[in-house]
Amino acid sequence: MIKKIILFLKDIKFEHSLFALPFAYLGLFLAEGRMPSAHLWIWVTAAMVSFRTLAMALNRLFDASIDARNPRTQGRAIPSGKLSKGSVIAVSFLSLLLFEISAFILGPLCFLLSPVPFVLAAVYPVMKRVSWISHFVLGSVLAIAPYGAWIASRGEFAPAPTFLSLGVICWVAGFDMIYALQDLDFDREEGLHSFPARFGRELTLAATKWLHFLSVFFWALAGFFDGRGWGFFAGILLAAFFLYRSYRLVRSYGVAKINEAFFVMNVVVSVGIFASAVLDLVFGRGSAG
Repeated sequence: MIKKIILFLKDIKFEHSLFALPFAYLGLFLAEGRMPSAHLWIWVTAAMVSFRTLAMALNRLFDASIDARNPRTQGRAIPSGKLSKGSVIAVSFLSLLLFEISAFILGPLCFLLSPVPFVLAAVYPVMKRVSWISHFVLGSVLAIAPYGAWIASRGEFAPAPTFLSLGVICWVAGFDMIYALQDLDFDREEGLHSFPARFGRELTLAATKWLHFLSVFFWALAGFFDGRGWGFFAGILLAAFFLYRSYRLVRSYGVAKINEAFFVMNVVVSVGIFASAVLDLVFGRGSAG
């Protein structure tokens, strides 16, 4: 059982929570304007981790037949027979249950809105068969994290988390396009609708560069509307540098540098922005709006 759990976590790339979870915490910190309570920490973390597990499990289930035909993904747990679909469905159900419990505990508005991310998570793997807009659907799935954490704290909508989430949509859509470069030829052969398959490598890299520019712009607007100080904006500038570096890595070395461009740089970006927001709050350079 332990081996199967480890295999499942590896298959859904659980370590990628390192660049998703910090944005949930960022939304929470900006909303609180101080160190959040243990109650909020625990249940926002539970909601984020359980939902990401659900979303990735659904993606693996929907894509099992495609993964079996793709040389890059044939070794994944379901196509290789290491995990059964039934066991992944069971994990999906348990993850959904924990997510709904977390949303309920975090407040009425969180619970009322909880079907929205579930629908987006279910739509994403289907959308890949229909349109290259799927990259933006994936961005929307992750963008719910900072807004959901904000709502868990304040129970209201506001400009700051709106721009924060818009930035996440552009950021995720951009790096998902980069990741999809690995399967450009396969997607075209299978009739899948990734951005690279539709528009080619050069337009993909150009679109990624502009999407990441927009993400930095939206994050800066989030800081402006929330009254952040110089520390937060220094973190935004650092994020801009590493986003540009990821673009240059793929531009110069192609898919050979995908892991560094995709994982390492995105961890640095998300953790860096979160750390800069915390430092900004600690040193009092701005107050929560």
